[in-house]
Amino acid sequence: MRKLQILCLAAFTFLSANSTFAQDSETKNYDQGFRLGFGINGGLPTDNAYDWSLGGDVRLQYDLSKKTSLTLTTGFTNLFTGKDENGVEVKDLGFIPAKAGFKAFIWEDQFYVLGEVGAGFAVTNGYNDTTFLWAPGIGYANKYIDISVRYEDYNKFKTNQVALRLAYGFDL
Repeated sequence: MRKLQILCLAAFTFLSANSTFAQDSETKNYDQGFRLGFGINGGLPTDNAYDWSLGGDVRLQYDLSKKTSLTLTTGFTNLFTGKDENGVEVKDLGFIPAKAGFKAFIWEDQFYVLGEVGAGFAVTNGYNDTTFLWAPGIGYANKYIDISVRYEDYNKFKTNQVALRLAYGFDL
């Protein structure tokens, strides 16, 4: 019986201390909220179908904590004229991406990794495909500036790119 009382007392003490620490950390918790960012993107396709890309985007970010965020990104990207594998010129391809992502800050609350998945909707030069796209990236963000590099793959467009994004963001 004595051992049971000691065990119960130890469990009660542990649970009380645990909840006390949880309340302390709750008061120091990061303010959750939304951010909005406007960016420009420039990229180099990694195959020969297109020469270069340029685009703009809008990103809505919801901060789950100081270290993690959910993102929704859309905008417009144009892949500029290049040549296919047979040397035939291909038309520019403009598309609207719609991506959802997860951002995790990994160092000093400013350097992050980001993974996004979604769809790309072709809207120019008679292209009518919709493609699955995925984009892992790394970046740096402070209160207003966001600079990142990402690899972006477009399944049905049969191309991909490495892109640099420069953005201005703010709290909503």
